[in-house]
Amino acid sequence: MSYNLLKGKKGIIFGALDENSIAWKTALRVHEEGGQFVLTNAPIAMRMGNIKELAEKTNAEIIPADATSVEDLDNLVEKAMEILDGKLDFVLHSIGMSVNVRKGNHYTNMNYDYTAKGWDVSAVSFHKTMQSLYKKDAMNEWGSIMALSYIAAQKVFPDYNDMADNKAYLESIARSFGYFFGKEKKVRVNTISQSPTPTTAGTGVKGFDGFIAYADEMSPLGNATGMDCANYIVAMFSDLTKRVTLQNLFNDGGFSNMGVSQQVMEAFIKGKE
Repeated sequence: MSYNLLKGKKGIIFGALDENSIAWKTALRVHEEGGQFVLTNAPIAMRMGNIKELAEKTNAEIIPADATSVEDLDNLVEKAMEILDGKLDFVLHSIGMSVNVRKGNHYTNMNYDYTAKGWDVSAVSFHKTMQSLYKKDAMNEWGSIMALSYIAAQKVFPDYNDMADNKAYLESIARSFGYFFGKEKKVRVNTISQSPTPTTAGTGVKGFDGFIAYADEMSPLGNATGMDCANYIVAMFSDLTKRVTLQNLFNDGGFSNMGVSQQVMEAFIKGKE
């Protein structure tokens, strides 16, 4: 159902790879709500996904950009403002990657070159993006910048590996840069900590299927879906949340405040017996 929450608003969506990705679902919802945007991803990621299909569905143009390249990001921001005819109202950063996870390296046996690459893609790219937006004065007042995080930034999930560190750094960047964006330009910066969601990135984590089932049993409302997250992002892009900033917002069915659920306790006792 559309309420035209984003009518007249314009922005950039990073990270749409395929129909399973949260960025893809967000693009569809933003389009339904009247928003306009450009899509972007790294050229290598674009070859793996179906971003052209999404662009056709949403009347969006695609601007390839490596989010770790300041030159690419500067070009992205400039071209987005040209295409959309003015400053931006929203930006979604929905990218993350760990080479150590892909290569099966345990957290106690990191390849630090891989660590640096994952850190750059997953977290520092968010700072680089905001720096480009900030220096080019590309955001309208009361604009909204969002990034996707995960509760492993605060609590230990061993198989999440160095992505946990990346997400912790991402959230810190959101707060620190968010202060300057808010104070000087009245722009909001927040992160959403989403339930485990079967995206291409999520399913690459060891034991993901078991954990998604565990999280669902732990959460009073069950796991939030990718579309639930897209709807939350739409709300955060809208004027309904114009004074929410510097927050890490949990969209996880209540998981983040649970110690243990009755269902999980019963399953544990049954297993012990």
